[in-house]
Amino acid sequence: MKIRDLSILIGIIGIVLMMVVPIPKELLDVLLVINISVAIMILLIAMNTQDALHFSIFPTLLLITTIFRLALNVSTTRLILSEADAGHVVETFGKFVAGGQIAIGFVVFLILVVVQFIVITKGSERVAEVGARFTLDAMPGKQMSIDADLNAGLINEQQARARREKIEKEADFYGAMDGASKFVKGDAIASIIILIINLVAGFIIGMAIHACR
Repeated sequence: MKIRDLSILIGIIGIVLMMVVPIPKELLDVLLVINISVAIMILLIAMNTQDALHFSIFPTLLLITTIFRLALNVSTTRLILSEADAGHVVETFGKFVAGGQIAIGFVVFLILVVVQFIVITKGSERVAEVGARFTLDAMPGKQMSIDADLNAGLINEQQARARREKIEKEADFYGAMDGASKFVKGDAIASIIILIINLVAGFIIGMAIHACR
């Protein structure tokens, strides 16, 4: 447990340092590939999880990966504005999406941002909020049902304790998901602001500095 907690702490400190310390393009390429791979892995695990408590680490994992993505956004912005080059992964993805035409790529990217913010982020926030509300509202009824089964002799004290712990874990999970969904919403807003900063500052720095080289 101590080794796992220490590794998580070191990872979060490294993510925070990414926002301040410039990183080379080669390292940024590796981190972007890791970010995409982890996102796909989390998606597959979440889709194949039958019980929410089987993936109870999901809210914490969502917060960590969101902070990691924000750090990657800051590092990518720094390289784009300072060197006009953010590495092969960003360049390859941009060419794939844009198809060699900046206008088309810009429109497609705007559509993706709108879909992420309005459909995915707002929808997930609402689902998490409703899930947390219904779980908390149902807790007294579940507790009374456990007490009734215990008094009727249908379950023993150990089984009742296990059911109560499960109810508490469900409430903690859905409450954490409600908070994590709001954090993701803030990340989506920050991504849109970073996009605007990249466009405005990119044009200014590109014409004032890079054009003179």
